[in-house]
Amino acid sequence: MLKLSGEVMTGEGGAGIEPAALGRLAEEIKELRELRVEMAVVVGGGNLIRGAQAAGDDIERVTADQLGMLATIMNGLTLRDVLEKRGVPTSVQSAVAVGTMVTPYERAHALRDLDEGKVLILVGGTGNPYFTTDTTASVRALEIGAEIILKATKVDGVYDSDPVENSAAVKFDHISYQEVLKRRLRVMDATAISLCMDHQLPLVVFNVGARGTMRRIILGEKDGTLIS
Repeated sequence: MLKLSGEVMTGEGGAGIEPAALGRLAEEIKELRELRVEMAVVVGGGNLIRGAQAAGDDIERVTADQLGMLATIMNGLTLRDVLEKRGVPTSVQSAVAVGTMVTPYERAHALRDLDEGKVLILVGGTGNPYFTTDTTASVRALEIGAEIILKATKVDGVYDSDPVENSAAVKFDHISYQEVLKRRLRVMDATAISLCMDHQLPLVVFNVGARGTMRRIILGEKDGTLIS
């Protein structure tokens, strides 16, 4: 299971969708598929709108989260086209019904698509407000029997503090679920980490901008930070 935040899709722009950034990502996903890796991708929508931040006096939190779900669908459709242009077959499934644009998420259908060698792109979050796409990645990973979650970020792992703000921040090569929760490290939200802990599903946090990192992780090399 690959978890992509919306920010990963922006490149250096900081917002919106950057085709060049998606192109590089698609090439790496293509390489993994050539290794016969079955892959599902959960995409966020923070590059377009963040539900929790959009909520305010005039916009209800539920409505804001629904806007965030729609943003993930936009990102998923874009990723689909970029992958298909490179000869990678895909299937976009949504937890939110949006007419004929995408297929509704259904576990049996998802498993069939994976068996057929398609990259499964999961959008619409869980379909419920108050749940992040991090939690979606954990839930869907467990549903499809994923062996690991790869959490794509713009830093090379988990640190004891924000490495952007603190040059003395220390990187962990390995850290337990309990330590992540205890230290309140902003890797994934607490619900997502707790789900992985309860079901012993490992995660690796890595720098999506470092070429070949996903391939190295899948081939068993140490890279990023392992949470287990």
